[in-house]
Amino acid sequence: MFSKNRQRLLDHDVADEFFEAVVRQAKLRRYISSDHFSVDGTLLQAWASHKSFKPTDGSGDDPQGPKGRNAEVAWHGQKRSNDTHASTTDPEARLYRKSNNTAATLCYSGHLLMENRNALIVDAELTTADGYAERATALEMLARLPASARRRTVAGDKGYDTRGFVADARDLGFTPHVAQNTSGNRRSAIDGGTTRHAGHGISMRIRKRIEEPFGWVKTVGGGRKLRYTGRERNRAWFKITTATYNLIRIAALDTSTA
Repeated sequence: MFSKNRQRLLDHDVADEFFEAVVRQAKLRRYISSDHFSVDGTLLQAWASHKSFKPTDGSGDDPQGPKGRNAEVAWHGQKRSNDTHASTTDPEARLYRKSNNTAATLCYSGHLLMENRNALIVDAELTTADGYAERATALEMLARLPASARRRTVAGDKGYDTRGFVADARDLGFTPHVAQNTSGNRRSAIDGGTTRHAGHGISMRIRKRIEEPFGWVKTVGGGRKLRYTGRERNRAWFKITTATYNLIRIAALDTSTA
């Protein structure tokens, strides 16, 4: 029944409404901080193989080439990029790697905004993967938070230590408590006026808890390799899965405070 009505669920934003309803339950219990947050992103492997990543101009279609589901394909010496290639299985997936020490895979980028009191997820998003998605999506999620007259904080890893992100976060009313990136001759966008406060150290410690929901989503939630094609379907799955994680956390908090 769910499969037959999947498009209807997508058209009516049911996943978003379900996620927001769960967050409201946490707010009613006063489990959510309205002042201190953390952001992070991770790569989620798409339901597509490297063999499906072919030139968009059709030059990779070789009628004399190997046939079959598991035919051998030689890529050695070939330049393959998202500008010239696309997956025939999932055209919205992108070939990307998070660091130079990891292999590139066809994937999407999952993003979480966590409140720092009880490590509950207050926003989640899934986008195509590129070098700007984490910072751009973090700003979008921060902008979706209810307005506040108080100055708030947002923590993040070294990937968020850029002039653009720091300036934009401040414009939204947040003090960026991001890890300083001073590798090589790089100069951090965060100055001593921020890092000398005890609050920055607290944010640096608590922000690491965002790895817990990511780990749960990939293992218990089965998201290490996505099961659907297309960003829309995978986004709906990601929202429902993170909402489920929140429900489990809320139940645990209910038990501990009973």
